[in-house]
Amino acid sequence: MASEAMIENAKAFLKEESPDTKTNIYDHFCKILHSVLEGRTADSVDIFEDISRNIKDDAINEREPDESEMLIVKLQNNLFERTNIEDAEPEPEDEVEMPLPDLMDTAHYFEQAGVGLGREETFRIFLALKNLVDTHTLQNVRFWGKILGTQKNYIVAEVEYREGAEDEEQGEEEGEEEEAKEDEGEEPKEDEDDIPKPDYKPPPVIPREENGTGCNKKTYFVCNEPGTEWVKLPPVTPAQIVCARQIKKFFTGDLNAAVISYPPFPGTEMNYLRAQIARISAGTQISPVDYFKFEEDDEDDSDGEGRDSFVENVEFEPLRNQELIDPSLSNWVHHVQHVLPQGRCVWINPAVKTEAEDFDDEEEEEEREEPDEPVPEHGPPLLNPISEDTEVDSMPAWSAGLTSNLVPQYAAAVLRSNLWPGSYVFGLDKKFENLYIGYGHKYTAENYSPPAPPATQEEYPSGAEVTEVPDPTVDEERALQAVQQEQLDREAEEAEMEEDDEDDD
Repeated sequence: MASEAMIENAKAFLKEESPDTKTNIYDHFCKILHSVLEGRTADSVDIFEDISRNIKDDAINEREPDESEMLIVKLQNNLFERTNIEDAEPEPEDEVEMPLPDLMDTAHYFEQAGVGLGREETFRIFLALKNLVDTHTLQNVRFWGKILGTQKNYIVAEVEYREGAEDEEQGEEEGEEEEAKEDEGEEPKEDEDDIPKPDYKPPPVIPREENGTGCNKKTYFVCNEPGTEWVKLPPVTPAQIVCARQIKKFFTGDLNAAVISYPPFPGTEMNYLRAQIARISAGTQISPVDYFKFEEDDEDDSDGEGRDSFVENVEFEPLRNQELIDPSLSNWVHHVQHVLPQGRCVWINPAVKTEAEDFDDEEEEEEREEPDEPVPEHGPPLLNPISEDTEVDSMPAWSAGLTSNLVPQYAAAVLRSNLWPGSYVFGLDKKFENLYIGYGHKYTAENYSPPAPPATQEEYPSGAEVTEVPDPTVDEERALQAVQQEQLDREAEEAEMEEDDEDDD
């Protein structure tokens, strides 16, 4: 027979609240029994689960949302407001190409492969992309993916500006930055006469690639939730990419958050996010072979190295699904340039200096030894088959399959990256699309370990002049003094003899 203490313990357990719904089993059962006794239906045992579900639904509807949830609801409510298109003049379809893709159609194919964010969230992102198109002069826009964070997530849009539109926006941003600097004022100059200047000179800074080329070929906008403001990410620099390869940090969802790591990252989470997007795009953006081709002017370059642009092949013939999922992976190619170890897509010689640097360092170069000439870096060319990708922990870099093996004639081919978990691509007829949903981390077979710090620099060169020796004894000091005195007497006698000889002459 159960004791009174056991009953009280069981009752206390039933009254423990759930951390998500803030309800407990005891109160929930009381409400169910109250509903059964109030209704007194003959099939109460058959509808017991329905009664429980209805009570839970009523509790959720009665819960008041917090301020953050209400703010997101208000922002997303604006996405569903229809703009007044009666007064707007329609643009001719032949002159302006619609930059907004059919995101719901793309999500349909990913949904068949079990990949995606759900139809509701996808549609909200679709409307958010429409707002981005309406507020910027864009030539092309694409839903790049979603990067998950510890507090908030990042929805990423990949865009291309129309000709000249990005330069105008960039000019406005630079003007605002200059005004902000002028408002801050100039800092008072300190007396630098007594401050010693070090001889050390840091290694030359690798310049970033210009907008529209290399790692900065595309522009990226991010937001935490559909309906919130789109934020344009700054161009990525080689130093940021090089450092991002050495660290592994979870994103927080705050673009201005500091990236505390070793080696120190040169920037905030905004720059780290942009560096990871560049790395993921270079490694996972693929397309069916022959879908893109190089321009006719570049056909003389057989190896494809040095080319950074291509055009869509209007004569492209779709591949069959069996060809797209061929284990050789020879029917898919990378259409984004490879990022070199230097942090750029096109290698630049850091030893070559500008005219200003040559004028400043003209005198110092005569004294210093000339450094060794750096070895140029080379990577896979553009439109290189993914079959040549390096294996990942004894696995192929990509895994291919169909969305359905039961009805393969209506299925789509889906590839999953094993190097960057969360990267997917589907292909069907002339349609294909890339998508990334993950934490922005590269696969590693072993646990991450930060790089070891460099060896401690020596304070001074070790030698006999600075080596400490034991103190001499009293007898050794007297012997040394006697030797020194004899040497002084001998030198004095020699000097007197030389003076006598001069007097005789």
